[in-house]
Amino acid sequence: MAQANGQSKTEERYGESACSVIDSLNQIASQWRLIILYDLQGDEKRFNEIKRSTGASSRTLSRVLDDLQDTEFVHRRLEEDAPVATYYSLTEKGESLCPVFGAIEAWSNEWL
Repeated sequence: MAQANGQSKTEERYGESACSVIDSLNQIASQWRLIILYDLQGDEKRFNEIKRSTGASSRTLSRVLDDLQDTEFVHRRLEEDAPVATYYSLTEKGESLCPVFGAIEAWSNEWL
């Protein structure tokens, strides 16, 4: 519930540092965003390659890729040779998440 000054109780309690973590997680923390970002590490992939490797439906994959483009995590490249091919890769912003994924994976291996 919002306070009179516009801050939630969580924001008031944890301050700006927690808010930046929460804001960051809001950018990437949906199941499909994380799966697709993780899948694109190091490689440029075609739509159907991402679909096969992630198990996402065409509709979900298309929606999430569009969203990741809008937030500048993913770059889309269209190759107009016959047949037309669309390739996706991580932007610099997306690539900057790779060490974060590595740290989470290391933590998970130790604690989960």
